[in-house]
Amino acid sequence: MKLTKFGHACVRLEKDGSVLVIDPGSFSEESALDGAQTVLITHEHFDHVEADRLRRAAEANPSLEIWTNEGVAATLTGVPAKIQVVRHGDTFDTAGFGVRVVGEWHAPNHPDMPIVRNVGFLVEEEVFYPGDAFTPPGVEVPTLLVPTNAPWMKASEMVEYLRQVRPARAFSTHDGLLNDIGLGLVDSWLGLESDRQKAEMRRLKPGESVTLP
Repeated sequence: MKLTKFGHACVRLEKDGSVLVIDPGSFSEESALDGAQTVLITHEHFDHVEADRLRRAAEANPSLEIWTNEGVAATLTGVPAKIQVVRHGDTFDTAGFGVRVVGEWHAPNHPDMPIVRNVGFLVEEEVFYPGDAFTPPGVEVPTLLVPTNAPWMKASEMVEYLRQVRPARAFSTHDGLLNDIGLGLVDSWLGLESDRQKAEMRRLKPGESVTLP
């Protein structure tokens, strides 16, 4: 399976000619959706979902499937795709990928902002994307997409999460708000934890791909 990092919080997975995209929000490149058969969306914030680009993707591929929580689904009524609502504990198959849903809520952000629903996705029992939360996956995770910067998190929480999950490899996500100085800090934090856990932990640049076992 090939994993490609796009801007901020978007990743693309490819396997046997099928394409699955997670969280193609407004800070990522719309080209992430080229040829996509299915899209997974963790929550309703604009940096994770943009209805207009999903509408264009669905017009290009009328069989496009979108899997997400009920809060996001309610905002996509004008998108001509097959929209499926999922909740914590659900499992499903889409475009040749097996997916397990883990998690229910976004991490607390601003005290005056409501906490929205947030579902994480474990794809092919290989890649876990928690969305905007440090949700314990409850199972062994070979590849973790770990949030490394956000208004709702501290660096120490990211490190604690890596030590709790202990993945074989971890790649940075949710890093689009950082300048070069901040990205350098993320590289340092992941490098230190990589050495400590003897695991591959690093930041992929937008457009960079890795092949997973």
